[in-house]
Formats: sequence, structure tokens, C-alpha cells
Amino acid sequence: MLILALDTSSRDGSAAVVRDHAIAIERAGDGSRTHTERLPSELMVVLREAGVDLKDVERFAVVVGPGSFTGLRVGIATIQGLALARDLLVTPVSTFDALAWHARGEGDAIAAWVDAHRGEVFATLLAADGRTALEPASSLAPEATLDAWHASLGPHARVRFVGDGAVRYRDAISRRLGARAEIDTQVPPSAAAAGRIAAAEPDRAVRPHAVVPCYVRRPDVEIVRDRRRAAATS
Repeated sequence: MLILALDTSSRDGSAAVVRDHAIAIERAGDGSRTHTERLPSELMVVLREAGVDLKDVERFAVVVGPGSFTGLRVGIATIQGLALARDLLVTPVSTFDALAWHARGEGDAIAAWVDAHRGEVFATLLAADGRTALEPASSLAPEATLDAWHASLGPHARVRFVGDGAVRYRDAISRRLGARAEIDTQVPPSAAAAGRIAAAEPDRAVRPHAVVPCYVRRPDVEIVRDRRRAAATS
């Protein structure tokens, strides 16, 4: 199966072509330009470099968050439009699952941390298989996240931390967990991981209209809007 995958959860994002579980090509995006400016041309570039055409694609995969609210909306809408035009299914993949794909089988648990800005991280704790949730997704300060995970981490668990949130707050992690924490200092692109997950788990695929973003925290624009409404009525 030929899968075209897209990740717009971060500023750079990435696009990939996966053929029969193998990565044909993956390219990080140009973070100096918005996703609106770059899409769908970045997808056409990876298709061309992989030596295939859009008509050859048999399934789409897209990272649905958490991450950049605007980026997620643009990426999901792009994939939905392409899938509707081709009458194909889409596999939605969370940012957490894509990050954990690279760390499966290492340590006792995988902590996926995405920088949520405002001093918070979008985070979840997964078992070493990268699929089984040990702690639900949350949006908290780094220290508060580790506090909430106290029981699941236990006194001896070795945890691999992945994601840009783990890189940004590695000092806080190290202070709390010391040598028990292995922190990946590089964040690999996620599009190919999403494509390989789509290939490995075909039952995840849904109709395009069923793909929705995973925000974890309410978008800032909604928070600001509600504050303005509250101020106007007070």
C-alpha cells in the first residue's frame, strides 16, 4: 500500500511517502513559512521525489495533534480535501503515537512531551510498546506533569522522554528523575512514523470527515473570545 503522510503539528512539520511499511521518502518542512503557504505543494514535492503520482496514493495519514492549533487545522483540511477528491480513507495519528513510534521497546515507559507554550507541556505516559496509555493526555507545567505521574512512574521505572517539550524542559526532568530519565535531544520528523502506523494498523483508517484535531487544551483563540465575552457582560 502506498501512503502519503503529513505532519503539521509543529512549525517545521514534515511529509512522507510510505510504501509497504518502508519509508520511500521523508522531508522536514520549511519552518520559515507557514503551513498555509507551503501546502499542498510540499506534498507534491515528496511524491515527485519518491517517483510516484497523487493518483498512485492508496491511503492518507495525518498527525492530528496535540501541537500547533493553526498548523493542525491546515494540515487536516489539506489531507481531507485530497482524500475526498480521491475517495480514500485517512488514518489519524496522534503526535504522541508518532513520537513514541521511534522509542518503542526501550525502557519501562515512554513519556511523550510536546511544547504547549505558556510554560506547559502536552504530555502522556505510555508503556514500552508505545501504544498502551499509562497516564492520560494532559496540559500542565512540567513539574505538575511529573507530580501527576508519581504513582505510575514508581521509584525505579526507567523512562524515555521524547518530543520538543522534553528537550525544552530536560533540566526539570533530570532534577526530578535523575539517571532514570533518558531524554532524546533530537526530535525526528513525524510524518513517516504516521505513515508506518497507518500501514501497520489499517483498521485505524476513517472517512475524511471523521478526522478531527486532538487539542488537549482549548485553543487560545477560544479562551480569549470567552474572556472578552465575560468582560463585556460583567
